[in-house]
Amino acid sequence: MSNKNIKTKPPKISGKTASRLIKYIFKDYKKQFIFVCFCIILSAVTGVCGTLFIKTLIDDYIAPLMQMQNPVFTGLLKAISIMACIYFLGIIANYLYNRIMVNISQGVLKDIRDEMFEKMQKLPIKYFDTHTHGDIMSHYTNDTDTLRQMISQSIPQLFSSVMTLIAVLVAMIASSIYLALTVVVCVILIAFVSKKITARSGKFFIKQQQALGQVNGYIEEMIQGQKVVKVFCHEKEAERDFDKINNILCEDATKANTFANILMPILGNLSYLQYTVVAVMGGILAINGIGGITVGTVVAFLELSRTFSRPINQISQQLNLIIMALAGAERIFELMDEEPEYDEGYVTLVNAKIENGKITETKEHTGKWAWKHPHGDGTLTYQELEGHIELKEVDFGYEENKLVLHDISLYAKPGQKIAFVGATGAGKTTITNLINRFYDIEDGKIRYDGININKIKKADLRRSLGIVLQDTNLFTGTIRDNIRYGKSDATDEEVIKAAKLANAHNFIIKLPNGYDTMIDGSGENLSQGQRQLLSIARVAISDPPVMILDEATSSIDTRTEKIVQDGMDKLMEGRTVFAIAHRLSTVRNSKAIIVLEHGRIIERGSHEDLIKQKGKYYQLYTGAFELE
Repeated sequence: MSNKNIKTKPPKISGKTASRLIKYIFKDYKKQFIFVCFCIILSAVTGVCGTLFIKTLIDDYIAPLMQMQNPVFTGLLKAISIMACIYFLGIIANYLYNRIMVNISQGVLKDIRDEMFEKMQKLPIKYFDTHTHGDIMSHYTNDTDTLRQMISQSIPQLFSSVMTLIAVLVAMIASSIYLALTVVVCVILIAFVSKKITARSGKFFIKQQQALGQVNGYIEEMIQGQKVVKVFCHEKEAERDFDKINNILCEDATKANTFANILMPILGNLSYLQYTVVAVMGGILAINGIGGITVGTVVAFLELSRTFSRPINQISQQLNLIIMALAGAERIFELMDEEPEYDEGYVTLVNAKIENGKITETKEHTGKWAWKHPHGDGTLTYQELEGHIELKEVDFGYEENKLVLHDISLYAKPGQKIAFVGATGAGKTTITNLINRFYDIEDGKIRYDGININKIKKADLRRSLGIVLQDTNLFTGTIRDNIRYGKSDATDEEVIKAAKLANAHNFIIKLPNGYDTMIDGSGENLSQGQRQLLSIARVAISDPPVMILDEATSSIDTRTEKIVQDGMDKLMEGRTVFAIAHRLSTVRNSKAIIVLEHGRIIERGSHEDLIKQKGKYYQLYTGAFELE
C-alpha cells in the first residue's frame, strides 16, 4: 500500500479557491444568481416585516378590541390578511431561490466535472503514476458532492442568514435602542463561542476530505487485486491496513463532527438565555414606560430576538460545510492546476501519396504515411515514415538525481525486430516509455526517421506506434467497438480483417452475439488470451509502422500463447518492432537482442551471437541464471 511516490499532502484553503468557485457561478448563471439574491433579500425583508406587523396587530387592533364592549373585527381581519400576504410573498421567494439554486449547483458541477475530465486527458502519465486511482476518483464523487451541498444549500442559507441579520438589526434599532443593545451584547457572546468551535472543527473537516480520498484509493486498489489477496490469504493483512487508514478517517471525521454537532446545542441554549434577558428587560421597560415601549413592542422584539439568533446559528453551521466544501474544491483545483503534458512538437503525421519518389499529402487513406516538417523560412518538406528509430547516449530517471537508464544507445532499422531482455527493473519498459514520450529524457537524443522526437507532436508520434501490453485494457461496449478503438472510422470489413489478422475472428464468431457481444471494462466474460487477441486486433486496425510488445504473452498459457504469437507474427511483418519478453523463446527470431542490467546495456547481438559469447544471455537461455 505504501508508496513514496504517491502524493498525500493536505490541501491548503486559500481565498482564491472561493473566488474561482464564484467565477464558475457567474460564468453561465450570473442572471439566475442575481435573481436568487433578490429573492433571498425579499424573503428576509418579508420575514422581518411580518414580525414587525405583530406590534401593529397587538397595539392597534387586539389591545383596543379587548377594551370594547361590542368589538368589530373587520379591521383585525384585514390586518391579518395583510400579514398573511406578506408571509406568502416570502414563501414564494424562498421556494424560487431554492429551486433555482438546485439548477445552478448541478450546472456548475457539470462544468467542473467536464473541465476536470478534459484536464485529466491532458495530464502526463507521471501524474497517474504518483496518485492513487481511488483518490482521483474521489475528486469526481466526494469532493464534487460537498460542492453541491455548498452551492445549493450553504451559500444561499449563508446569504439569507446575513440578510436576515441586517434586516432584523435595522428593525430592532428602529423599535428600541435599549433592547437592541441588549441583544447585541448577547450576540457578541454567541459569536465568540461560535468562532472558537468553528475554528476547531474546520481543520478537521479538511483532514477528513484528505483521509476520505486515501480510503477510496485503498478500496479501489483492493477491489482490483482481490484475486491476489485471496490467493495469498492476505485478507487479514488487508483488513489490518484498511483499519489503519479507516481509523484515521474515523478520528478526523469524529473530531470534525463532534465540534460541529455540539455547536448547535450550545448556541441554542445561549439563544434561550438571550430570549430570557430580552423578555425581562422588555418587561421592565414596558411597565415603567421607558422609551415608549409597549406590550406589542416587547412581543415583536422577542420574536425579532429569536429571529436574530437563528441566523447566527445557521451561519455557524453552514461555515463548517463551506470549509469542508472548499477543502474539496482545493483538491479539485489542484488537479486542474497540474501541469499538462508539455508538447512543443511541430512535425505532424499525414497520409501520403508517393509517385516517382515524390511525396504529396492527401486526405485519402493510402496506407502510406509521411512526416510533414515545417521550417523557419515557411517551406514544408515531407519525409516518408519508415520506422527507423535511434537512441543515442540516453540518460533518464523518474526522480531527480536518480537515473534508471545510463548511456543507452541503440537503433532499429525499418522492419527490424529488437528485443529487450533483463531482470525486472532493468529498464526495458522505461525505454519503450521514452520512445512514445510518456516521459521525456534528461540527456541524449531519440530520433525517429532522423527527426528528434521532441520535434514531433506527441499525438502524431503515438499514432505511428502500436502498443500491446501485458495487462489488457478493454472498455465497456461491444467487441466491435473495442477493436475499432484503434481507428474510430474503421468499417465493419476493416474490423473483421483486423480480427482475422490477430487470430481473434474464430473465437469472436462463437460468442453469443459475435462482434456485437457486450463486454465490460474488465473483460471478465473473456479469457486472458481472448482479451489479449482483442488488444492485438485493436493495434492491427490502426496499422502502425512501429510496434511495442511489452511482455504481451507472459500471462497466458502455452497453447494460447501460440495462437497469440501467430497473431503477433502476422502483425509484425514489415514493421519495426520493440519486444520485451521473459520467455526467451519468443525473441529468438529478433534481429538484435539487447540485454539490460541496472539500466545499462551489457550485451547485444543476434540469438546465435549471444549464445556464442556465453555471457548473461547464454546463462538465461540455458537456465544457469533466471530472470527475477
